[in-house]
Amino acid sequence: MKENRVIGVDLGGTKILAGIVEAGGTVQETAERPTVTTSEEALLDEIAAVVRELPLDGVAAVGFGIPARVNQQTGVALGAVNIPLDDVAFRSEMERRLGLPVAIENDAGSATYAEFRLGGGRDTRDLVLLTLGTGVGGGVVVDGSLYHGWAEFGHVVVVADGEPCQGRCTGRGHVESYCSGTAANRLAQRELGPGASARDLVRQRHESLGRLGHLLGVAIGSLINIFNPQAVLIGGGFGIAAFDLLEPAARAAIELEALAPAGKQAVLRPAELGSSAGLIGAGLIALDLVAG
Repeated sequence: MKENRVIGVDLGGTKILAGIVEAGGTVQETAERPTVTTSEEALLDEIAAVVRELPLDGVAAVGFGIPARVNQQTGVALGAVNIPLDDVAFRSEMERRLGLPVAIENDAGSATYAEFRLGGGRDTRDLVLLTLGTGVGGGVVVDGSLYHGWAEFGHVVVVADGEPCQGRCTGRGHVESYCSGTAANRLAQRELGPGASARDLVRQRHESLGRLGHLLGVAIGSLINIFNPQAVLIGGGFGIAAFDLLEPAARAAIELEALAPAGKQAVLRPAELGSSAGLIGAGLIALDLVAG
């Protein structure tokens, strides 16, 4: 068995992307399906089916980045906001279905690990990543090691008693309520009319994105006060597309909210690996599992 060949799986709110990942993070053949959210069992079936579309010969392990809170000791997915995963023994369930060793990580944590190893954070030892997509995910590297806690940065409160959060979250005023691609879609419909989307806001360089960038910066300021990272990366489909429109207001809010000198010293920049970051990161955690 070649121990430098694994499968990485990026489970998102709208799609499941799996691919063969070689040593060094190179992605080979991939497979993709829409995320099934009708039930937990249907979702688990679909995840396993996507993996089986890929050639399993010579594959040593499978790594999963999942949008859920993860107990690394037990391999249990404790709960998710946008997909039906609640108190599921995800690691053992996937090992049973696939017959291969399995590693799991929060999806944004996987993307953070990929960016740290191979992307926009490869020159850092302390890094924060926020992914703005269906929801808002987050991950952090502290002194060169990926933090394996919840890191639910999308649920940092930026507006007290503000907009309701999405999915099964009961909170209000969270970053995800204002800065996710889903929230930007709602904003577009309010500003531009029915049928408009976040893509339209970006294309028109709409001024409303400044308010969104401000709230993003408020959240980042708090994260800088906690972790003092050398860099903060913005990833996710919406985050990358809108970065240059969000950055001025975000930077101003960071310099206001973050304690000196960290607010001015931390670099704010887009992630580099794009939509492949979660898949690559999932592959890297599987390679680490194999390496022992």
